[in-house]
Amino acid sequence: MSELVKEFNDYRERMNEVILDKNNLVMKRLWNLDTNTYDAGALDKKTKEMLGLVSSMVLRCDDCIKYHLGKCFELGVNTDELYEIFAVANIVGGTIVIPHTRRAAEFWEELIKG
Repeated sequence: MSELVKEFNDYRERMNEVILDKNNLVMKRLWNLDTNTYDAGALDKKTKEMLGLVSSMVLRCDDCIKYHLGKCFELGVNTDELYEIFAVANIVGGTIVIPHTRRAAEFWEELIKG
């Protein structure tokens, strides 16, 4: 696993523990709702993660983009599919999404390197 990917995953896990250890019921419910949203239903998990990635790119949340890139990678999204996801996000979000696409492409390259 590349240092960029490891650093992101470690930080995310560590801070999620800090937040959830405070036992705030609303925060726990929000985390649970987020988790359940991406479970398979009428749409499979892969499709939902691809939707999450487009949404995150349009909203310009780099942490969210990295998270969904990792999930897409785990669920078997290939590079051709990824660049179609990027195309949708850029059409919907406009050129302001381009810098986020660059960072997403960098993170993806690190994921596929292993």
